[in-house]
Amino acid sequence: MGANGMREFLEVGVIDAGRMRAIEENAAALGQSSLLMMESAGRAVAEAVLAYNPDRVLVLCGKGNNGGDGMVAARYLQHLGAVDVVYPDSGPMTPAAAAQASLLRHCSVALHPVRCAADVEPLGRLFEEADIIVDAMLGTGASGAVREPLATLVTRANAGPAPVIAVDIPTPGIRAGRILSFHRPKVEGADVADIGIPIEAEVFTGPGDLLLIPARAPGAHKGAGGEVLVVGGGPYQGAPYIAALGALRAGADIVRVASPACIPMPDLIYERLEGRTITEEHLETILPLVDRADVVVCGMGLGKESHDVVLAIAEAAERAVFDADALARPLPAAKETIYTPHAGEFARMTGREPPADLVARARCVKAAATAGTILLKGPVDIVSDGARVRFNRTGTPAMTVGGTGDLLAGVAGALFCHLPAFEAASIAAYASGKAGMRAAGERWCGMLATDMLDYIPEELFPRGAPE
Repeated sequence: MGANGMREFLEVGVIDAGRMRAIEENAAALGQSSLLMMESAGRAVAEAVLAYNPDRVLVLCGKGNNGGDGMVAARYLQHLGAVDVVYPDSGPMTPAAAAQASLLRHCSVALHPVRCAADVEPLGRLFEEADIIVDAMLGTGASGAVREPLATLVTRANAGPAPVIAVDIPTPGIRAGRILSFHRPKVEGADVADIGIPIEAEVFTGPGDLLLIPARAPGAHKGAGGEVLVVGGGPYQGAPYIAALGALRAGADIVRVASPACIPMPDLIYERLEGRTITEEHLETILPLVDRADVVVCGMGLGKESHDVVLAIAEAAERAVFDADALARPLPAAKETIYTPHAGEFARMTGREPPADLVARARCVKAAATAGTILLKGPVDIVSDGARVRFNRTGTPAMTVGGTGDLLAGVAGALFCHLPAFEAASIAAYASGKAGMRAAGERWCGMLATDMLDYIPEELFPRGAPE
């Protein structure tokens, strides 16, 4: 299924660096390499430069992909016969930027490597004689103060007479007269060049979304991964435990299960609730656990007799994921909420059956997402927070087996400890679907929801531990 008719779900306006990196990674996964994107970006910069009808162009490059964009621009400007490229000659470049630097050595441009501020001083004539300066020194991923020799390049550019075009985002401190961003503006007032990123890289989940998961600090202490409380069980005993194991595999450090049913599992903390179903009498036990948890995951295997308990939990919780039997009217709403219905549960919670047509279905989910983020499960999952829409097509028909939705809710709960609701739900859908595809590859329709558990961390954290 392609993305025809989905342009209405493209986000607009300024985009932050993390989201842009995710889109670029998704585009690369679809076949648009970073070199191809760099080629398009650099060509757009060259076209912007040529609009000034310059005789001499000075391109200031950094060691990252922003610098690579500038080098591509210099290559497309070489016919001018007076193009100077200044770049740092210390430390490694990104692979894409290094590839562009290698190409420039075969072009009709003058290369000026600099290692320190003193190396910039002999280049004063370049700044004075340039008709235009291209700032491709630092991109969206840069942080902190500008270091040498780039700091001196900024000072020289500001002192010279030539106008400055900044590539994607201005280097801090430089006087950019024009900013040319790619795909979406990175700062207010920027012009935008389309570099051909596929629409699916933005409206569908992909491996790039995983880049939004914050890295665990090297000195992290016990509990830093988050604490999740799962409330459920009674009529259906196993459901809350599958959700709890999903939360553990998705990175939560401490997971408690409050349930009438005890299934001994050494990695989980069991909070016993007497009786066969969860009632308001249990709130004395449950609410203190809600207070200490980062996220509550509620509803799996609960039955239909415990809705007053669900509403009390929602009122007390900062962040909650509601699934299964919790998805009934009146709809529970924590301060921040994720709902994970299938089509029948969506109809129960909203009073409306979701349409079969995917675009109409997405509009329906978006309109319904007034109290929190909705993750509507299906052959193509749809996530919306009422403003944004994201589609997810990972998964397999083998995931119709019971328990996969419970696992998804647990994964979303763990991610919700560290991410906003919309991002947590989108990534949970993507990773759970990928894990299901891998498990089904071994067992197909004999797959169990628990077969997916070992693949969850492999999909969420494919880069493993930092070296």
